[in-house]
Amino acid sequence: MRTRTFRRRVLAGAGALTLALTGGMAGLAGTAQAAVKTTPVYVKCDAPAPQPDAEGNQDFTVTLPDGAKAGDTVPITIDPGLSPIVPMFTIDTVNTMKAKLFVGGQAQTVTSAPTPAHQEGGVKADPPPFSGTIKIPDGTEGTTVQVTLDQFVTDADIGGTVYTTTCTPSPRPSAPVGSVAVAALPKEPVTTKITPNSGKAGTVVAVTGANFPAGPVTCSASLAGTATGDTGTGTADASGAATCSLTVTKKADAIKIDGSTGAAKAFVFVEDQPGVKNPVDVEVLPGPLAIGPKDGFPASDWGKVTINGKPQSVVGQFNAVTVQDFRGGSLGWDVTATRTPFLNEATGHSMAKAQIGIQPTCTVTNPDSPSTCTAGAPGAITDSPMKVASQAAGGDQLTGGEFSVGGAGMIQLPPFAFADTYQSVVTFSVA
Repeated sequence: MRTRTFRRRVLAGAGALTLALTGGMAGLAGTAQAAVKTTPVYVKCDAPAPQPDAEGNQDFTVTLPDGAKAGDTVPITIDPGLSPIVPMFTIDTVNTMKAKLFVGGQAQTVTSAPTPAHQEGGVKADPPPFSGTIKIPDGTEGTTVQVTLDQFVTDADIGGTVYTTTCTPSPRPSAPVGSVAVAALPKEPVTTKITPNSGKAGTVVAVTGANFPAGPVTCSASLAGTATGDTGTGTADASGAATCSLTVTKKADAIKIDGSTGAAKAFVFVEDQPGVKNPVDVEVLPGPLAIGPKDGFPASDWGKVTINGKPQSVVGQFNAVTVQDFRGGSLGWDVTATRTPFLNEATGHSMAKAQIGIQPTCTVTNPDSPSTCTAGAPGAITDSPMKVASQAAGGDQLTGGEFSVGGAGMIQLPPFAFADTYQSVVTFSVA
C-alpha cells in the first residue's frame, strides 16, 4: 500500500468537515561547509507480497549545508542506512527511492535516479545514498529550519513490474534528521517618526530613526520627491537609534533621516492664508474588529476513505474567512483556530485519534489597507487555540485593513474506526 502524503494550509470562519468511511531547480545555493547528522528512526515498512512487512530502527544520515537564505534551493544527500526489511530472495532490481520530507513544516520530496541494485536473500536491505535538493521556505529568516522524515518509499523495478515498499516513521513525522540555519534579514535604516508632523515656515521638526550606524546623521525635507534644501544634523547611538532636528523654511511634504529606506514620513506644510479664518472640525469614530461570515460556512465534504488497516490521509480546502480591522489605531490582532472531535452525534461513533493539519495563508484584500498580515506556522488544530494569522501592532504607525485568511489542510485518520460519516467543527476567532 502507498499512503499519500500531503501538507498545505487550512481554514474556515466557523465551518464543519465531513468525512465518510466505507468498508525544476532554481538558483542552487550552496555553502562551503556542510553538516552531517545520523538519526535512528523507528519505521514500519509495508512490503509487497510475498515479502513480509517489517519494522525497526533505520539510521538515516543526512548531509545539508550549515547555512542558507530563505528561498534558497540547497543540496541534500540522504543515506538511508540498513533497512529492517530482510528480502526472502536474492534478486537484481532497478530501484527508485523517494524520501518524503517536511522542511520547516513544508512537504517536499527528494527522489533518486533509477539505480541498479543486487540484493542477497536473508540479508538486510542496504539502500545506497542519493542526492537532490530542497527549498528553504520563505519567511524563515533568522530561524533554524528542521527537516523531518514523513515517509521513505522504494519502487523496485523487476523486469518492467514495479513493487513498492513504503516505510513510515513512528511517530510520524520523525524527529529532525537534519537542519539548516537561515540567515536573518539585515535591518535597514528607517525613519520612524517626525514631531510635529505639520507646521508653517519656521517649524522645528524632531526626526527619529532606527538601525543606523552609530555616529553623525543628517535629515532632510522634500516636496514631491525633490529635496527642498532644508537639512539638519543629529546622531545615532550604539543601539542604532537616531535623532535629528531640522527647521522647515520651505513648502515640504516629507521628511526623513538620510540613508533610511522606504518612504519618508509625511509632513503637512501649513500656509498662511489672508482673510477671515473659519476652523472646521471632523471626528473620525473607530469601527469594529470583525471576522466573518457571521453565520459561518456550510459543511465541506472531504470525500470517502475505505478502511484498510493502515493510517491514511485525506486533503481538502476550507473557505477563507474575512477579517476587517476598522478600529483606526495602531493595534494588532491574532486569528486562532480550535476544533471539536470527529463525531457522529446520531450514532455515537467518534474518531478520537483523527487529526487535522493546517498550513495557513493570509492575504490583503483591500489595497488601501495600511497593514499587512502574517500567516501562522503549520501544525495541528486541537481544542486549544492555535494562531493561524496575525497583524502586528504598529507602534506609532496606523494599522488596519481587510484580509482573507484561508488555505488547505490534511486529515490524518487512524487505521481502524467505525464505518460511518463523521464531522468536526473548526472555529476561527479574532482578537
